[in-house]
Amino acid sequence: MLNTLVQNASEVSHGVAAIGAGLAAIGAGIGIGKIAGDANIAMARQPEMKGDIRASSLLFAVLVEGVALFGVVVGLLFWLKQ
Repeated sequence: MLNTLVQNASEVSHGVAAIGAGLAAIGAGIGIGKIAGDANIAMARQPEMKGDIRASSLLFAVLVEGVALFGVVVGLLFWLKQ
């Protein structure tokens, strides 16, 4: 009985890990899209600040990618855990 419960919990955790990794990737795509869209609007409103806005948006995009990569790695670690 206990072996069956542990085996079922292991299978469920694999599915949850895959969902978590997918949500991390989707969240990163949404975040980077929002950053790029707002940066374009800001550059259109203040063209003289183009360089600063581009640098800031690049920094934020890198941070969002880092968090997404962390989420995917954690999901893969849960999936590979036996």
